[in-house]
Formats: sequence, C-alpha cells, structure tokens
Amino acid sequence: MRSWGGAVLAALLLSGCASVTRGTTENISIATTPSGAKADVAGTEAPFSCVTPCVVEVNRNADITVSLSKEGYEPQIIPLTREVSGSGGAGFAGNLLLGGVVGMGVDAATGAAMDHKPNPVVVTLQPVAPPPPRVPAVRHHRKPRVPVS
Repeated sequence: MRSWGGAVLAALLLSGCASVTRGTTENISIATTPSGAKADVAGTEAPFSCVTPCVVEVNRNADITVSLSKEGYEPQIIPLTREVSGSGGAGFAGNLLLGGVVGMGVDAATGAAMDHKPNPVVVTLQPVAPPPPRVPAVRHHRKPRVPVS
C-alpha cells in the first residue's frame, strides 16, 4: 500500500503545470522544395528570417505567420494555428491537482499548453508561370498607289 501512495505522489509531482513540464517556447521546423527559400517569420518578439531548411524558436502563445519567397517561385504565406496538445492538456490538467487557479492562469497566459500547427511547416514552391509568348503585331501592307495621269 505504501508503494502505491509513493507512486501516486510521484505522478502528481511530475504532472505539474504545462509551463513547467513543457516550457513557454517551441521549435518550428521550416522546409521547402526546393530548399534555399527565404522564410520570414512574423509574430516573434522581433522579426526573424532564415533560409530553408531552418528551425525557429517561438513563444507558444504567439500568432505566427511564415512567409516564404524564392526567386522564380510564387510566394507563399502560411498562418500557423494554435491547438492544445495532448501533453499540454495533461500539464494543464495537472494544475487541478497542484497548481490550482494560479497555475491555470499562468498556463493560459504563456500558452504553455499550446502547440503550433502545422509543425513542421513543409511547402512545395510553385514556379512562377512564364509570361505568355509575345505575338508580333500583324502589319497590313498596302500596294503602293500608282499615280493616275
């Protein structure tokens, strides 16, 4: 019986709030085909750019948008959504046992129970459509007028 009590106590202590168990930041992986695209990440404390493939660390509670560009390819804008993850939800629920309302408030403010989706961000860039072929202007030639005398 004593071992059960220890196991339950250990489980309670290890299931603390998501801020402690998961942290308030996460890594977002960004990859493109072809690689070498510029990725501008908006929603971070300071604007951030990297060349794909790359990884960027963002706050879990941030509204993140990834803009991808590469010469010869159509630009892409990928808004990331935030969802409660399985492990984040477990950490958030752990607040009921240990952290109480304060822990829940901290997790809600920091977004610690959230994950950004999609992660990884994987995009196939589309080539820019070539301009339509230039059709030369059609000129109508007239016969020269012969003076009538």
